[in-house]
Amino acid sequence: MKDITENFGTLYHPKSALVFYQTKGMNSDTYVEYFDMDKNGNPINAHPLTVREANQLAKALKTAKEEKEPCLKSEGIISNAILHIDPTQNKVIWFTKAMQREMCFTENLGIPKGLVNVPPMLWIANKNSLSVFALGSNRRPKENTKLYNAPFFNVYENANVCMGTVDVQMKKIASLEEFTIAWENYFFNSYFSHLMPDYNPIEGNCVTLWESLVNTNTTFPKEVLKKNGKTLKDVLS
Repeated sequence: MKDITENFGTLYHPKSALVFYQTKGMNSDTYVEYFDMDKNGNPINAHPLTVREANQLAKALKTAKEEKEPCLKSEGIISNAILHIDPTQNKVIWFTKAMQREMCFTENLGIPKGLVNVPPMLWIANKNSLSVFALGSNRRPKENTKLYNAPFFNVYENANVCMGTVDVQMKKIASLEEFTIAWENYFFNSYFSHLMPDYNPIEGNCVTLWESLVNTNTTFPKEVLKKNGKTLKDVLS
């Protein structure tokens, strides 16, 4: 005989049951009776639902609801950097101004690790994926703001980021602020390794560009950015 126990799912045992009674008529009253369950799953020990039991039930329902809710609750006033939130898809769109970040490159690229000035960026993320674009200025984008290809390795032509072997763990992120910061850190703390086939995101040589920027404090040259034909409005849906 074949042992199939490894295919079984988690087994849940009945612990209690609620029965709701309601009177007939326009002004109906409701009464809730609480039952314990014996080892065979039969209801026993019937008694009116107590305040303590009701509070335990409410706490359990709240916990279950929070586990399923998207991680989009702000810790306070929502930052001006947040451009769009879609709770139905757990998606956030935000932007960052030009900034200095530490970047790491794989050995085959021959680019040393170090601090680099990166351009303003547009970020689009849900719990499972990230897309990035470059922006032409530090101003808060509007719907008609033109987007540029993100001038980085590991980014597809459609702006999706290849995270490679990076272990992305977004499931337990609790707030909007943690969500955006975590994705930025995942992106910049990964090893930049390669361009996608038949795709160069910039005007010029990508390796030469980043070699010239690492540990030099040189402002990112806007003239190397390539427009991709999209505006912010195009990626809002």
